[in-house]
Amino acid sequence: MNPTDSKTNPGQVNRRQFLRDGGRATAVASLGGLLGMVLGRSQAEGYVWQIDPSKCVYCGNCATHCVLEQSAVKCVHAYAMCGYCQLCTGYFEPEPNALNTGAENCQCPTAAIQRTYVEDPYYEYTIDEDLCIGCAKCVDGCTRFGNGSLFLQIRHDRCVNCNECAISKVCAGDAFVRVPASQPYLLKTQH
Repeated sequence: MNPTDSKTNPGQVNRRQFLRDGGRATAVASLGGLLGMVLGRSQAEGYVWQIDPSKCVYCGNCATHCVLEQSAVKCVHAYAMCGYCQLCTGYFEPEPNALNTGAENCQCPTAAIQRTYVEDPYYEYTIDEDLCIGCAKCVDGCTRFGNGSLFLQIRHDRCVNCNECAISKVCAGDAFVRVPASQPYLLKTQH
């Protein structure tokens, strides 16, 4: 009879049982630590990053400085402010060759703005956020020559909410602010 056999000596534990129980204890402790970290982070993250549309200077840094491969910053359209113009300066270059959807006439380098005919002379413009890179070319055009219905916002389903947002460090207009997570978007208003 082996004195290390736990079946014959209930007070002693064999090596295999010790390692198995130790592994379980380590896994439970790790899982508890991970759960505690996630819960602590979610409580600490009562705030998220957002762009203040009134401070944005359309510098283009949102497209190139986000830690994600494709920026979490996307163009948003305030339909209530839009004039639904045939010549939308957020969609077309300021002096297009023609009012057609040819790439040489459009502001957006990725064709993220979709133009749909409504009735003469009105068109509706929608943003395909999967194509939008946050370059702000359309926002700049809309604000310079139009009514400013296009603006940039951070999409929180994409953003990882870094403690120090990489884009905020290089934002030329100091437009990045922390806002309550319960109200994560800053809407553009008419001035």
